[in-house]
Amino acid sequence: MNLFDLTDRTAIVTGGNGGLGLAMARGLAKAGADVAIWARNPEKNASARSELQALGRGEVIAIACDVVEEEAIAAAVAKTINELGRIDGCFANAGVSGAGTPIPDITVEGWDHTMAINTRGAALVYKHVSRHMIERAKQGDAGGKLIATSSGQSIMGVNRSSDYAASKAALNGLTRAAAFELARYRITANALLFGYYETDITAKADPRFGEWMAKRIPLRRPGDHAGLEGLAVFLASSHSDYITGQCLPVDGGLSIS
Repeated sequence: MNLFDLTDRTAIVTGGNGGLGLAMARGLAKAGADVAIWARNPEKNASARSELQALGRGEVIAIACDVVEEEAIAAAVAKTINELGRIDGCFANAGVSGAGTPIPDITVEGWDHTMAINTRGAALVYKHVSRHMIERAKQGDAGGKLIATSSGQSIMGVNRSSDYAASKAALNGLTRAAAFELARYRITANALLFGYYETDITAKADPRFGEWMAKRIPLRRPGDHAGLEGLAVFLASSHSDYITGQCLPVDGGLSIS
């Protein structure tokens, strides 16, 4: 008996064509789920789809979607349901690193861009996905999983990161509100506060930042992408049904250091 078999379940992963999103999507695919990758880059989408198709038994589709555009989100939800039949889990993972400006240099444009993707994008994805989940619940098929990619910066101080930290702190608030409001439909909502993982975004940072982080993290290493596979499967499975409204640090102990 496979305790974490996701056969016949469908999960969306926004920003799922690389980095943390693709790592989580790998776990979902290996567990037998149908997976819908929503992301902006068609070439990366196609590559991710090919990789995931080779890993599992389920169907994999890739949809070009920018979470800044509500019409694109609504169209992606419709296409996912049309091709895969339903949506059981939604990993709101799409995000940007922020403008990287100190507080005295904040610009309206930089601040709004970060918020539009990291916070408003997730909220609008949840808006359209939850409508589908609620409709299913009214028809006697209750349940759903909302999982947000947040950050340890939402509860810690980091230089030149006020817009990013604020966007992720707001995402934590969205998570708790969604958990409370949607519980009547057996829809759970949780957020993962990721620490330091090596991704395309962190690769662009000063190498000294990675060295500093490795010394500060109690486990003395970056997070491993393979470990995210099981985490995603657990949160998408029935074994996490009694966990909701939680903002869980996944950071090697960084938030307590």
